[in-house]
Amino acid sequence: MADRGAAAGGGAIYGLGIFGALVYFWQQADSFGEYLLAVLQGLLWPAFMIYEAFQALE
Repeated sequence: MADRGAAAGGGAIYGLGIFGALVYFWQQADSFGEYLLAVLQGLLWPAFMIYEAFQALE
């Protein structure tokens, strides 16, 4: 069986990435529309970063 602790650690790092991105984009927002966009960017930004990291490893 696979070590489940390693998977949980990766999930925690990813969760921190989402939280950090939300805080960053939220601080940059000035209007209601920008706050909505900040939430969307905060949720998607870590996924794009991981994708780019894997692309760089090729």
